[in-house]
Amino acid sequence: MVRYILIVFLALITFSCAKDVKQQQLKNGTYRAVLMAQDAEELPFVFEITSPNTLKIYNADEVIDVDEITYRNDSVFIKTPVFEGFIAATFKGDNLSGHFIKAGLDRVVPFLAEFENSNRFVVKNKAEKDITGTWETVFSKGVEGDEYSAKGIFKQDGTKVTGTFTTTTGDYRYLEGVMDGDQLKLSTFDGAHAFLFTAKVTDSTLEGQFYSGNHWKEPFVAKRNATYQLPSANDLTFLKEGYDSLEFSFPDENGNIVSLNDDRFKNKVVIVQIMGTWCPNCLDESKYYTKFYDAQKDQDIEIVALAFEYAKTEAKAFSGIARLRNRLNINYPILLAQYGTDNKVKAQEKLPMLNHVLSYPTSIFIDKTGKVRKIHTGFNGPATGEKYIEFKSEFEAFTSMLLSE
Repeated sequence: MVRYILIVFLALITFSCAKDVKQQQLKNGTYRAVLMAQDAEELPFVFEITSPNTLKIYNADEVIDVDEITYRNDSVFIKTPVFEGFIAATFKGDNLSGHFIKAGLDRVVPFLAEFENSNRFVVKNKAEKDITGTWETVFSKGVEGDEYSAKGIFKQDGTKVTGTFTTTTGDYRYLEGVMDGDQLKLSTFDGAHAFLFTAKVTDSTLEGQFYSGNHWKEPFVAKRNATYQLPSANDLTFLKEGYDSLEFSFPDENGNIVSLNDDRFKNKVVIVQIMGTWCPNCLDESKYYTKFYDAQKDQDIEIVALAFEYAKTEAKAFSGIARLRNRLNINYPILLAQYGTDNKVKAQEKLPMLNHVLSYPTSIFIDKTGKVRKIHTGFNGPATGEKYIEFKSEFEAFTSMLLSE
């Protein structure tokens, strides 16, 4: 796969060196983009060009502003904010043909885009079912080691469907799609993840497939259950017996080793954020934490992020951290805890007092005496609606209590 990526790059560089090719740019307007998943399934999303160097990606209520677009004769390179993934494509008239590339993970996904087409999915039939409501969901049911539970939360208006799946470790962000007859189709693309869900629907069940890019698929089943709740996110990760505090020493981007024993953390409430710059749920959480931290400058509270990066070199890992910090204007420290892998078992070895690292992100709440008071696994982002509001309310109430002690 690495060799294939190099071939793609060389081909694009060759195009860029062709002096007789007239420079072409993206036209203002809407494009229907397609990534090719397994089983010849199309994973669509819609973007709008607002100027030759800016575009917007739409996923339900989410709008992603992209301002890193470069041209080389008949080629265009589109890099989404924060994440390393980018689209490299050539012009085919007003349309595009190329690939979505994540070099750090050796992944290449075929990409097409059609100009003046705003239909995410083609609807051929009137909606026969309405999936509005809550769905108790199981992915990879019966597959040892892979089975996990989720909660589907959806709204439907005619054939249009929006919502998400939330799990014990986070959510699948803003999903948008259609009900075509009794067939459900949902997708999202954010520059890090490209998800497609397809399912056959009855009045009370869903049965389908989940595709991630062109490298992963798994089945899922769901049933209506208005009262279904996932296990509490505060009970999944905990300190091992014999521990009541957290210890670590990791470098910041300037090479300084930072630990909880440093003066800036003494006699303060501290929130330790286990995260990765490649992780969309971590991005959502970091946006919220940044606003919260900036609003609490006069309070005895600190946030410190521990980044677990799959970037293959320390330099690339710190580059990703700097990009995240600059994009979000993060003013709390982000330390490099690990690079070369995002493996959760390896991550737990860096924090051996934890029973496991189950999810990116995970937040550890430490009181003014240095004792761990709560560990929250995962993050319910804005795509989850009421769950996100509940998270913010609980977070602010708990930190306020710790500050008052």
